[in-house]
Amino acid sequence: MRHLSIGSKFEAEEELKRVGVDPYGIRAMISKMRNLNILLEGIECKVANILKQEMLSCGGDVAVARGSVECSIEKTDALIIGTIKQLEALADKISIQPFGLKRISIDLKNLLGNLARDSFVVRTPRREILMGKKTLLMGVINVTPDSFSDGGLFANVEDAVEYGIRMEEDGADIIDIGGESSRPGSEPISVEEEMKRVIPVIASLGKRITIPISIDTTKSEIARMALEAGAEIINDISAMRCDEKMAGTVARCKVPVILMHMRGTPKTMQEGDLSYPSLRGDITRFLEERIDEATSSGIERDAIIIDPGIGFGKTVEDNNRLIKYLEEFKGLGRPILIGTSRKGFIGKTTGGGTENRMEGTAATVTAAILNGAHVVRVHDVGFMKKVAIMADAIKNA
Repeated sequence: MRHLSIGSKFEAEEELKRVGVDPYGIRAMISKMRNLNILLEGIECKVANILKQEMLSCGGDVAVARGSVECSIEKTDALIIGTIKQLEALADKISIQPFGLKRISIDLKNLLGNLARDSFVVRTPRREILMGKKTLLMGVINVTPDSFSDGGLFANVEDAVEYGIRMEEDGADIIDIGGESSRPGSEPISVEEEMKRVIPVIASLGKRITIPISIDTTKSEIARMALEAGAEIINDISAMRCDEKMAGTVARCKVPVILMHMRGTPKTMQEGDLSYPSLRGDITRFLEERIDEATSSGIERDAIIIDPGIGFGKTVEDNNRLIKYLEEFKGLGRPILIGTSRKGFIGKTTGGGTENRMEGTAATVTAAILNGAHVVRVHDVGFMKKVAIMADAIKNA
């Protein structure tokens, strides 16, 4: 007798086939083999009580706060516990009920659909990028004098271009070029200065590599010029909050955009109280809101990639938790990018400066891939390519 770890529909199907179940039985049983825990935060007690009653009738359960049954408290979180089949049945049962339960039904069905997705196609003006079959590596080129890891390494355009060419040779799938440091405490720079740093590199490198270039910027004017110079993706660490024109630029140019969670700005993000009422809940809500804002601005949902923002306004423990529970963000239904490379939380855990964080970075990349990352943003492409290949082999075994 042994416990089976069933983490996906594919794994459930494989085990049923191994037992010798007939095709009809397989179809009927797959949704009964995987248990999910769905958290609803801050709902009215009467709604929570209806959910509990209906889920019990489906064979599952709902955990609520003490006092919610007699409505002696105003609101409660509700933890819905059940198999996929039971959750699907619950969504159907509450789909015509009042008190906002119809909206919960729609959200629950969408969440279950998102969790079942294992691949995405992201389209740029020049190509289709498949995300999910293997982990993609985004190589980093910071054309800055003050970035925390590689600031000042590229004294001229040709140095940066040659580095980008080597990254492609080492196995990078995307090259991300940035001209403004986002290290904690960094000051913003002018459009003119950022333009001088990144546009010549993009224009030259784009002619010499075959993989797509991403522009790491929060400024719509830089994004527009970078796209004209050959970039195909916009990576905005502010999730399009710093420049109100960014969403319009993305929509008009029909390019993918990476939306990252950050509290505050690089200058202020690590100052003051870094605690969150609900770390993953707060980040999920933030990304949901930014996705909604993007789509309402004319950006296709299929063009959006999400990034939980490791190191941006989080503690060491927060960063570790985000990697451990990264799979939760699959519920947003978009590809997940994660950037841990050489970051401070690794140094605080293992010791050493940025030059001594290779092993720690490899551990975080492996964990992120096993927990659902589709793209990993790294400095040491050749080394991390082998790490990603091995992690993919384990994940897809």
